[in-house]
Amino acid sequence: MDRLAGKRAVITGAASGIGEATARLFAAEGAAVVITDIDAGRGERIAAELGDRCRFVQADVAEEGAVDAAVAVAVEQFGGLDCLYNNAGTPGSIGAIEDIDMASFDRTVAVHLRGVFLGIRAAARVMRPQGHGSIINAGSVAGLSSGYAGHDYSACKAAIIQLTRTAANELGEDGIRVNAICPGGIATSIFGRAAGLDGEEAQRTVQFMTMALADSAPIRRAGLPADIAEAALWLASDASGYVNGQAISVDGGLLTGPLRRNRPVSSDDLLAMLRDAARQPES
Repeated sequence: MDRLAGKRAVITGAASGIGEATARLFAAEGAAVVITDIDAGRGERIAAELGDRCRFVQADVAEEGAVDAAVAVAVEQFGGLDCLYNNAGTPGSIGAIEDIDMASFDRTVAVHLRGVFLGIRAAARVMRPQGHGSIINAGSVAGLSSGYAGHDYSACKAAIIQLTRTAANELGEDGIRVNAICPGGIATSIFGRAAGLDGEEAQRTVQFMTMALADSAPIRRAGLPADIAEAALWLASDASGYVNGQAISVDGGLLTGPLRRNRPVSSDDLLAMLRDAARQPES
């Protein structure tokens, strides 16, 4: 369909999950893609599968200069940068706030908030002179409401959403759009990594999470990486040319509220009980 024909993209955290699905979709839609990840084995394999219009750069997005190096590859080998997707992430801390280890907290902030900031900065340095571009940041429903992730992860996602707005306000004047995608319950290996698993072991938990998340939202299935990839494709394409500064939830309706099917008492039953209560004599 070539919805991204001629475009050049950098996608971080692209060796699995949402990043991998997005890289594959972008390539199928005609984009030249530079993918980054700390997992060199999976990253190199995916780049080889995607062919001559894909490159892999091993990178830890928390390190200053890492995303700049990936952007430089896009510029040098493909002639420019039209889209940067700041997708890389970690599971964050788990447990009560008084038990969170500071090393884990600092790593979450470094990968998520610092990494997204560094990605925006790297992209802006190339996109501003050329006068156009789309920057996509990985938000989360955890940045919009409580109860969906740990304290550090949730706080970082909320900060990313605000950073998206402030960057969109500044960069929009130069033709650069900045938006965030806020996934809901998406079945990826991040849950396995939260359990302390790495690499292929974490990948083997995806099928379990597909079943575990199937009843979490009004739409009765787990979210899939492809659902987020399609949203990223739209934001990277010219079809979203007037969309800027938005935090777009792709969550199956998760944030709409408690599920009607899980309510212990239906609305009709509750109203009937209230009427019955009103008829009872006062004691």
